[in-house]
Amino acid sequence: MDSGIGYRFHPTDEELVDHYLRLKMLGYDHEVQAIPVVNVLDFEPWELPHIEHPEVVISKIPNDQVWYFFCPRNYKYSYSHRANRTTNAGYWKVTGKDRKINDNGIKKNLVFYQGRPKGAKTNWIVHEYNPTFNFPTQVTFC
Repeated sequence: MDSGIGYRFHPTDEELVDHYLRLKMLGYDHEVQAIPVVNVLDFEPWELPHIEHPEVVISKIPNDQVWYFFCPRNYKYSYSHRANRTTNAGYWKVTGKDRKINDNGIKKNLVFYQGRPKGAKTNWIVHEYNPTFNFPTQVTFC
């Protein structure tokens, strides 16, 4: 068993939107390197803890099931603002009401459904943070 000392990365909703997401959208990648960029839709939820990539570090704390990623926005159609949240094995479905985070963001809860078109609900949950602020030269992430 590893008895090394480490830290647990556990930012608040406000910190995620007001600090990390804002800096990422402004292009300050070196300031937010604690959160890797991963296109979550390229993976099934059960694959995420096993991603093999030099820039992606998944928590090594036993039983830790919380991870943070910047995910580029993916739209259903090139001319649309409808989000595409499908994977090969299923889809992420928005559930519950959006929650406002200060005046700078919205938090959405998504549940993974395995199979299509009508999938079976799973225990996999994602919290998606969307900014409500805009910059002239921003990169779009959620």
